[in-house]
Amino acid sequence: MNYQETLEWMFNKLPMYQTQGATAYRKDITNTVLLAEHLGHPEKQLKCIHVGGTNGKGSTSHLLASVLMEAGYKVGLYTSPHLKDYRERITINGEPISEAYVVEFITKNKSFFESHNLSFFEMSVGLAFDYFVKEKIDIAVIEVGMGGRLDSTNIITPLISVITNIGLDHTQFLGNTLEAIAFEKAGIIKNNIPVVIGEYLTQTKPVFVTKANQTQSAIYFACDLVKEDYPCGLLGDYQYHNKKTVIQTLRVLQEKQLLKVSEDDIKNGFLNVITNTHLQGRWQQLGANPKIICDTAHNAHGLKVVMNQLKKEKYNQLHFVLGVVNDKKLDDILTLLPKNAKYYFCKPNISRGLEATVLQEKAATLGLNGAIYNSVSEAYENSRKNAAVDDFIYVGGSTFVVAEIL
Repeated sequence: MNYQETLEWMFNKLPMYQTQGATAYRKDITNTVLLAEHLGHPEKQLKCIHVGGTNGKGSTSHLLASVLMEAGYKVGLYTSPHLKDYRERITINGEPISEAYVVEFITKNKSFFESHNLSFFEMSVGLAFDYFVKEKIDIAVIEVGMGGRLDSTNIITPLISVITNIGLDHTQFLGNTLEAIAFEKAGIIKNNIPVVIGEYLTQTKPVFVTKANQTQSAIYFACDLVKEDYPCGLLGDYQYHNKKTVIQTLRVLQEKQLLKVSEDDIKNGFLNVITNTHLQGRWQQLGANPKIICDTAHNAHGLKVVMNQLKKEKYNQLHFVLGVVNDKKLDDILTLLPKNAKYYFCKPNISRGLEATVLQEKAATLGLNGAIYNSVSEAYENSRKNAAVDDFIYVGGSTFVVAEIL
């Protein structure tokens, strides 16, 4: 198989949450443990930082990787989902894994994957750990896929665990309350391993404290401890809390003499994060006159912050390219969106994409009006044709919508 054939096999022949949703979610990590054993336990040979949470874990992971790169470390970064190319998920010092390595790994282990019916995500985690060990990295930043307790990445014993925040997302898998979701996320807290919590709520703090007490883990609440705020290449308002989380994480690692990082490394890592790690889709400007911004925020917790930032912008008319996936609670999302915008409703090009007609009908009941388009690209092109120079175009609602226009 060549690279494209290998990807098609991974995407189409095995369950994958990104395209299938519920049927791809595994409620245990048995398969991952079997795979780790098959591969010779690469996870035991890695120094890791484990990053979970509802929102901001991707930005936090990239910021951590950028700072560590500035400090001179060889840094592996595992994140999900990807925007344009699968290889974005697995990088070393900002360089994606080679197509040849992906093909070789899948080909070599294909019979094992098939006989154990491994999921897309389980295979990807195994690939990342195997690659990082073979390439002799110094430190890996590992982002949780979904949840934490039962996530495939949770076979690692990290230097430190990080939980950015808790919001209501993936409730069909993780629970319908903030406490239940916090419990799943807290599953990455390990015995005697420190944990940094980025933001907490009255409902979630006791969950984290209880788990940390059970595991005898030192717990740090970044929003209470970190006062500094440094300039950053990531411009979204929500990065304020992500930066605090990163600073606190690095300070704990410094105090425990697990890593050496200077204040200059932190400042440069923040400023150079896009250059270093190539992160995209976070309040990313795509054009001026009219100003065009895309953002991957896709749940109520994330969209609330982004919509507040949007209110600060000056424009004559707001154009809003909107598409979502079909497992989102539309009421929670649509009630946050501005009524003064002209909407361009579309369906992301995946099986989980919500039909644009359904989205338009629901939006109309909440005072959000606009036309339906056959694709994300058609919706985007029409927004650009209709917008005057002093207008503003926002593109979002889903990671997959942003991916299609980048």
